Amino acid sequence: MRVFKFGGASIATPERAAALLPVIATATEPLVLVISAMGKMTNALENIVNNACGGNKDAALDLTRKLEEQHLEYAKALLSPEYYTKAQDALRKYFTELEEAVNAADGTRYDFSYDQIVCMGEIFSTLIYSMLLAQHNMPHEWVDARTIIRTDDTYRDAVVDWNYSKQQVQAVIGRKLKQGKSILTQGFIGATTQGKSVTLGREGSDYTAAILAAMLQLESVTIWKDVEGLQNADPKLFPNTAKIEEITYNEVIEMAFYGAQIIHAKTIKPLQNNNIPLYVKCFLNPALKGTVIKNEANDAHYPPLIVLKDNQVLLQVTTRDFSFITEDNLSRLYAIFHDQKVKINLIQNAAISFVACIDNRADKIKVLTEALSKDYKVLQNENVQLLTVRHFTPQVVAELTENKQILLRQETRKTLQVVMK
Repeated sequence: MRVFKFGGASIATPERAAALLPVIATATEPLVLVISAMGKMTNALENIVNNACGGNKDAALDLTRKLEEQHLEYAKALLSPEYYTKAQDALRKYFTELEEAVNAADGTRYDFSYDQIVCMGEIFSTLIYSMLLAQHNMPHEWVDARTIIRTDDTYRDAVVDWNYSKQQVQAVIGRKLKQGKSILTQGFIGATTQGKSVTLGREGSDYTAAILAAMLQLESVTIWKDVEGLQNADPKLFPNTAKIEEITYNEVIEMAFYGAQIIHAKTIKPLQNNNIPLYVKCFLNPALKGTVIKNEANDAHYPPLIVLKDNQVLLQVTTRDFSFITEDNLSRLYAIFHDQKVKINLIQNAAISFVACIDNRADKIKVLTEALSKDYKVLQNENVQLLTVRHFTPQVVAELTENKQILLRQETRKTLQVVMK
């Protein structure tokens, strides 16, 4: 048995949603289907959150009703009259839940309010898709992920209670799979012990697919995208990218750490721990081979793997009394970055200076530099780029850094990183 995860792009239109049916029908055993909110819907829900938490409740409610109407229009285009009526009835309860969350939204509890509102996108899309499966006589059961995925109350980036969730997943989903029924559920969402909705952070839908596969010890996970597979670089930034046919979990984790918009490391961990392969395939052309991520792959065939992070800041922190940057100072500096929740993307230290490349977030930078300036002299270069190349070649590096001012360069056997402007 396998997990199929479909993102928002795959159900962005009724036509695309219907085109997934043959993909699902290829399975000879029950599937766990994890489906995201419709394309761009999370952005629309975030707009509602911002209005509601900003004191514009009337505007937020107006946007909410428009969003609900949009889902009904989508359902009407996708479903027969009989199943459209059933979808209307099923959605009504959750439309009410959304409106109550908007009315209760509180700017002083932004993250909490965000999760109560944004999670509804996945609920709406999966309810509609459940009706489509039923209309085509594809046996399955719809499961609200909030009843099986238990988390802490870190809203917008909740931590899964693995033991409790595993018991629930096996009791609910495992039992139904053994009865021969596929499962349709949501990615990205869960609930606290108090039953409050939470979201699981970046790439939460992929993470849901991974933890369900691990908890149920399933054969594989397939993430269906609108691309042929993983590329060696972002095709929006670099021409002539190359598709990677197979790659290791470790390599993907490395690339995610360096900032690649690839499979998130937290998605890989439960799969790697349970030796479950992850496939990335194209829903527009399922016959394409795609990419497989697994424990072992032939890295001799890797092209250079390229990650470029824009909008970086290079901080140089120097001791005022010319004391060395040794363990005591390093410990103090790391503690300051940790306390301000600032991730260091690249680090290097010399005798009396410490250099760190970080994301340029104005809210974080100001507080961080104030904290550092109490004991250190702080200089910064803004609007720099961080280039990372795994399996680099001199030719590729020369091409990527041509006409650039190199501010910092680090190199290991497999990885080269350059801060440049």
